[in-house]
Amino acid sequence: MSFVPGIVIPIYNHKQTIAAVVARLSDYEVPIFIVDDGSDEATQETLAAVSASQPLARLSRLRENVGKGAAVMHGLREAFAAGCTHALQVDADGQHDLSDVPRFLEQSRIRPDAVVAGCACYDESAPASRRYGRCVTHFWVWVETLSFAIGDSMCGFRVYPLAPTVALIERHRLPTRMTFDTEIIVRLFWMGLPVVNLATRVVYPQGGLSHFRMWRDNLGISWMHTRLCAGMVGRLPLLLWRKRCPPRFSALHWSRHRERGSSVGLRLTVVSYRLFGDRFARALLRPIVAWFLLSGGTARDASLDYLRRLQATRSDTPAPTWINAYRHMLAFANANLDKLAAWTGHVAPASISFENQDAFEELLASGRGAVLLGAHFGNLEMMRALAHLNGIARVNAVVYTDHARRFNAALASVAPGFELNLLQVSSLGPETAILLREKIDRGELLVIVGDRTPSADNGRVVSVEFLGTPARFPQGPFILAALLECPVYLFVCFREADGHRVHFEPFAERIDLPRGKREAAIATHAQRYADRLVELCRRTPFQWFNFFDFWANTESGPRH
Repeated sequence: MSFVPGIVIPIYNHKQTIAAVVARLSDYEVPIFIVDDGSDEATQETLAAVSASQPLARLSRLRENVGKGAAVMHGLREAFAAGCTHALQVDADGQHDLSDVPRFLEQSRIRPDAVVAGCACYDESAPASRRYGRCVTHFWVWVETLSFAIGDSMCGFRVYPLAPTVALIERHRLPTRMTFDTEIIVRLFWMGLPVVNLATRVVYPQGGLSHFRMWRDNLGISWMHTRLCAGMVGRLPLLLWRKRCPPRFSALHWSRHRERGSSVGLRLTVVSYRLFGDRFARALLRPIVAWFLLSGGTARDASLDYLRRLQATRSDTPAPTWINAYRHMLAFANANLDKLAAWTGHVAPASISFENQDAFEELLASGRGAVLLGAHFGNLEMMRALAHLNGIARVNAVVYTDHARRFNAALASVAPGFELNLLQVSSLGPETAILLREKIDRGELLVIVGDRTPSADNGRVVSVEFLGTPARFPQGPFILAALLECPVYLFVCFREADGHRVHFEPFAERIDLPRGKREAAIATHAQRYADRLVELCRRTPFQWFNFFDFWANTESGPRH
C-alpha cells in the first residue's frame, strides 16, 4: 500500500480566511476535501469560487449546520472513499501553522499506524480562559487513558490513519460538535493506535470568528468526560496491563530469539495427540496459547503491530485487539499441529484444495527443476509431508531450523521421514549454491521462504514497501533463482474455514539480474513478492506467522 494523504477542512462561515488557507495548502499537491457545514450564502459563494480556482479542492456541503465533528467525519469518509490512506485535519480559520504540514505528513508516512497529533503552542493572542480550560481537559484525558501519550486532545491539527478511523466512525456514535476532537483520539488510543505528538504553533487571528459557546460547549465537554470515564472503567484491566507491560520489541535478529516452550511440554502435546486424537490436542492448545498471550509480550505485541498495519491498508481486516492476537497465535499453534497430523498420515489429500493444480502437475511431468517461493504463511511443511507420504521425493525444503530445534526434534521423533529432503542452511554460500544446482539439474523442486532476512549478520537485504511501511526482505531467494536459471513459482498452503488450500502461481520463468542494474532488479522482484504477500494476508489475516518486529531498523522514531 502506498501512502496517499489527503487534507480535510471543516468550515462554517469562515469566508474571510478559507481562500488563503486553501491556496497555501495547494502548494503541497494533495487533494483537499472541504466540507461546508451549512454555511451562509456569502460563504457558499466564496467556497464556490475557491473550488473553481483550485484543482485540488473537492467541495461537499451539509444542508444544515450540524457541527464540526460531523463535518470532519464526512470529510474523512470522503477522503477514504477517494483512495486516501491518511487525512490531515486542518481548521478553516487560519489558526494552524500550515508550514508544519510537511512535518505532519512525513511523520505519518514513517508511522502509518499512528495518529500524528498536534500539540498547540500558543502566543499572547490566545485567551487565558481557553488555555486554562484546555488544562482541565488534558487532565481528564490522562485519567481516561491512564497515560500521558496524548499530548493535546483538543488541537484540531492532526493526521488520522483512515482505515481504523473510518471503522471507528462507522461502528460508534461520536459527538458531532466541539467535543469530537477529544473523544475520537481517546477512542483511537483505546483501540491500540499509538500517538505521535508534534509541537505546532497556534494563533488566534485578531477579529477571528469563534464558534465556541460557553454554556452549551462546556456542558458538552462535561458530559463527554463523564461518558469517557465510564468507558475507561470497563477498559481498566486492559489499560492497566498496557501501562504495566507496554509494547516491547527485541532488537535481536529473529534467528536469535529464544525458542519458547520446553521439550517436555512439546512432547506432551505430541503424546496427547497420538493417545487422545486431534480434537483433544487442539482443545489443549487453547489454554496453552492463552498463557503465551499473557506471558509472551514480544510475540503478542508483534501480532498487534502486524494487525494494526494490516487494518491500515483495508478496514475490513481484523482489528488489533488482544482477542485477535489470541486468534492469530492460536492459528500458529494449530498450524504446528497440522504439521504433526500431516507427518503421521492424518491429513487426507482430498481435504486440500489446490488452486492451479494442473500447472503444478505439468511442472512435475516436465522433469524441470524449479524454485517454489513460499513464506511463513500457513503451512508449507504440510505439503512436504504429503509429498513424502505419497512417494514424491523431489520436494526439498531449504530452511533455517536452529530457531526451532525443540519443536523439530519432537516432530522428528514421531515422523521418521521428517528430516528427509530438509536442507538446513545458515547462508547461501558457494557450497550451498553448488548443492542446490545439482538438485535443480536432477529436476527437483526447492521450497524457500522469502519473508525473513538472513540469519548471518552480513546477509544481503533489500528494503521494499510492505503493509504501508518499508520492510527488509532477503535478496537470497532472488539471487539463488538467478544463479540456478530455473523458473520460480509462488507456493503457499494455508488453512481456511473449509480446510486447507494450496496457492500456486507462476512468478517468473527466469529471474535475470543484469549487470549494472542488479540492485534495481532485485528490488523489483522483492516488491512483487511483498505485494502478493499483502494480498494473501488480506485474504486470511491470521495465517502470516512472523512473531517478531518485522519492521525493525527500517523506521525512525521510537515505538509506542
